[in-house]
Amino acid sequence: MSAAEGSSRGRDAVRASAKAIPAPVWISWIALALMTTSSVASLRPAPTMAVYGLAAVFLYLVPAIVFLLPTSLVAAELASGWKGGVYKWVSEGISKPMGFLAIWCQFAMTIFYYPTLLGFVASTLAYVINPDLASNGVWTALVIMVCYWAGVFVSSRGTKGVAGLASWGLIIGTLIPGAVLVILGALFLGQGNPSAAPMTVDNLLPQWAGLASLVLIVNNFLSYSGMEMNAVHVSSLKNPGKEYPRAIFLAMGLVLLIFILPALAISWVVPAEQISLTAGIMQAFEAVFATFDISWLTPIVGIMLVAASLGGMLTWLAGPSKGLLLISREEGYLPPFLQKLNKNGVQQNLLVTQGIITSIIALGYALIPNVSSAYWIFSVITTQVYLIMYLLMFVAAVRLRRLHPDHPRGYRAPMLVALCGVGFAASLAALLVGFIPPSQFGDSSPWIYLVIVGGGALGLGLLVPFLFYRFRKPSWKQPAATSGGES
Repeated sequence: MSAAEGSSRGRDAVRASAKAIPAPVWISWIALALMTTSSVASLRPAPTMAVYGLAAVFLYLVPAIVFLLPTSLVAAELASGWKGGVYKWVSEGISKPMGFLAIWCQFAMTIFYYPTLLGFVASTLAYVINPDLASNGVWTALVIMVCYWAGVFVSSRGTKGVAGLASWGLIIGTLIPGAVLVILGALFLGQGNPSAAPMTVDNLLPQWAGLASLVLIVNNFLSYSGMEMNAVHVSSLKNPGKEYPRAIFLAMGLVLLIFILPALAISWVVPAEQISLTAGIMQAFEAVFATFDISWLTPIVGIMLVAASLGGMLTWLAGPSKGLLLISREEGYLPPFLQKLNKNGVQQNLLVTQGIITSIIALGYALIPNVSSAYWIFSVITTQVYLIMYLLMFVAAVRLRRLHPDHPRGYRAPMLVALCGVGFAASLAALLVGFIPPSQFGDSSPWIYLVIVGGGALGLGLLVPFLFYRFRKPSWKQPAATSGGES
């Protein structure tokens, strides 16, 4: 073989090798902003804030500044430097047991999240069938259990393409109904109808009625949660240092618009004392559609909201439990029964166990007289458990910056220590405030509220993972079986 032939073959080999390595897939910062918006924004919290009328603007802006912004920027640095999600960040920054606690809380919060989400589905579906069912606890409990177990059945079969429902959910169940609600609400005011809530400058700040009047702001922390999952896409930006902050600020603007405008529209049409925390969206649609003689649209919008919520449930159902399963197999954190996979490679035993607990919690809707009260209690417990994970994440971020300052990061958050300090303080304050009954629970015993919320949040978020870790056995480790399926 001549030198020329050797050189030619060498160039061909280089070209073939280059073709074998896939080119990096870049996304624009605008695309990332829209992805973030679709995973965070929702109409579900709107009734909760509509109770406050114009003050909803303030109550959404505060957690956006002290929680959403620090969480987004800090998680971006962690995701661009350490792959593996919150378990990897916290285990590297603090310790493996704390890493297990972090990923456990990310999973455990869904146990109370599903009753909250499906409680909204039940009240919305009631307006399609019979509006009187919206305040019926037995109906709500039945819908939660039927929808959850149907979701487990679908997920356990390894159905593909479920994730695509999230994108359609943003359009079908958020953007279109939200735009319709805001436009018709504005027309409602434009026709000379008085707003049910005062819209003067004096009402920009919530009325102070003691510490309990601030409790509703806790729910907004849950509304903004999940940013640590979107941060993994920071490595797909060509210039993360400049483009990621742009994406985050654009997403924050869009999220605030989606949260604030529908909440205001509800407050224009439905008096605060009549707003149901679960059915407030449908109350507003019913009132607005009746004003314009298009009440026939109410069940159609209800179906759109239900479809989007169920799609969101399916996309969340397998995600957090899958992460917990993989880590538990590697480190032996969960007993073998909960680690088993079915023939489709799905963690069915873990989902079924979660479903049994979810069903028991769903009975709370049937046992607690006021459906809105049950909805609020479960929302607070969900937030409390998730906030434990964020506290660990902020501590881990500071320690990783100090312990590994030269570790390669695709993005470095500005003023990281200050961001973590603000985020940690805000998360801790929200966690503590969550144990205080809100003002609308004035007639009920605060001790009952404290026992339910404290027992749910601390028991599920701290006691259960401690017991798993304390009684773990070396035989629980199954690292070699993570890729296969079992019956």
